[in-house]
Amino acid sequence: MPQICHKMRRLGFSLLHRSSSLPPSFSVPSVTRTCCLHRVVLSGLHPCYQGCLPGHSYQHRSGMSTALRQHIQDLSGPEQRLLNKLYEGLIGEQRASLAESITLVETQHPRKKELAQVLLQRVLAYRREQESRNGGKPVAFRVGLSGPPGAGKSSFIEVVGKMLTGRGHKVSVLAVDPSSCTTGGSLMGDKTRMTELSRDMNAFIRPSPTSGTLGGVTRTTNEAIVLCEGAGYNIVLVETVGVGQSEFAVADMVDMFVLLIPPAGGDELQGIKRGIIERADLVVVTKSDGDLVVPARRIQAEYTSALKLLRRQSKSWNPKVVRASSHTFEGIPEVWAKMESYRDAMLASGELQGRRRAQQKVWMWSLIQENVLQHFQNHPSVRDALPHLEERVTKGAISPGLAADLLLKAFSSSPS
Repeated sequence: MPQICHKMRRLGFSLLHRSSSLPPSFSVPSVTRTCCLHRVVLSGLHPCYQGCLPGHSYQHRSGMSTALRQHIQDLSGPEQRLLNKLYEGLIGEQRASLAESITLVETQHPRKKELAQVLLQRVLAYRREQESRNGGKPVAFRVGLSGPPGAGKSSFIEVVGKMLTGRGHKVSVLAVDPSSCTTGGSLMGDKTRMTELSRDMNAFIRPSPTSGTLGGVTRTTNEAIVLCEGAGYNIVLVETVGVGQSEFAVADMVDMFVLLIPPAGGDELQGIKRGIIERADLVVVTKSDGDLVVPARRIQAEYTSALKLLRRQSKSWNPKVVRASSHTFEGIPEVWAKMESYRDAMLASGELQGRRRAQQKVWMWSLIQENVLQHFQNHPSVRDALPHLEERVTKGAISPGLAADLLLKAFSSSPS
């Protein structure tokens, strides 16, 4: 199956790239009212997005508002009232409206996914207006945190969050909990751990299940960040599940990526092999108190040496390694000072704004890849041939590569 999925993704990208070379006379079928907005990649253009795409006569800003008005006219009365209530509550910084909005973007219901995209477009327009008033600079600071189980991520977030709310900041925490591979359920324990922060009126904690997503970052996490910023939270902390070679998703949606490691995290060679350290802008050695102070200092020195061997990601910032203790509060203010220094340096050089623009492109292609795979799996010819080919593969009659080629041929030779 991994080979099949890999080939399906390759075919999807080739089909999308090939579509850009179609003749002008090629007509795209229209999308019905009930279709999911994400299917526009392969089935046509939704009116809500036509103003953003090249080839339309009106300008970007006015085209977007016109397209939104056209789509809003297509909404029913209850849907319009729901979106207006959520939007007004969101920009009015109401926590209940933020929670309901995130629930809306996390839904799998096709029509509700359309409503979520309309809401997001309104919030994005509101955020652009705020950024223009701020001199074109982002109004919120996004920080991603990751680390192995037991590194003290939840304790660290609670201590840092309480310190920041005490300084007048509004902090939102998007904590992702692992889902069971057997039952699909999730414990959602992070909010339970952050007892003090969860009662703080200037903080918002939203636990979400991974739902099988590698790295613990769901496709809606990026959209939840936008909603949190629209609700007035100027610091967004994204906590991910575990750490590994392939879990780089969070680094592609935040301004700064922080890696938390316990004092017994292995030597500097283990740090390099871990791979994720290459994406870290700041490494924090946690639990640096009591008998663990000496091991924490040793790990700090070894990781500092390891970082010197890696290629710099930014011209304005060298990754740092610091020690901190959530139990004694030692080193916590220094960690935030390093984060502020990073933000100021990246803003001054313009790299932070450039990183955000690049991240939007990365997530666009990630969503395209996901929906192309879904479109492939739902194709009638593929659905008809898949059970028989899977049976032959499991019996060893044909190779997985040949089965994948046959499925791709069935997909490309038959109309959808």
